[in-house]
Amino acid sequence: QVHLVESGGGLVQAGGSLRLSCAASGSIYSINVMGWYRQAPRKERELVATITKGRSTNYADSVKGRFTISRDNAKNTVYLQMNSLKPEDTAVYYCHAEICPVEGVWNDYWGQGTQVTVSS
Repeated sequence: QVHLVESGGGLVQAGGSLRLSCAASGSIYSINVMGWYRQAPRKERELVATITKGRSTNYADSVKGRFTISRDNAKNTVYLQMNSLKPEDTAVYYCHAEICPVEGVWNDYWGQGTQVTVSS
């Protein structure tokens, strides 16, 4: 079994900052891409940022320059530092990872989601 556990969400005023964390645990042979997605009410889930094992990153245009994704491979953990938050960043944020639980098998895993609310 593999689990992704997120933490760090909450309520913040516009212009403020939050840091999300997501730790993968369980039967893990290797982890490839890790990332964050978000889903606002009445909207589809969208990509926020991804990071490869080699730490190449990709960001949605809406968060470039404000959010920073990073990872600690030794801890199987991915982080999302969110600065200059805006009300439109309000959403449930989900962690995602491509994990190899046993050699030769790759699966997609999702966290349970953490709420981020930005007040104006």
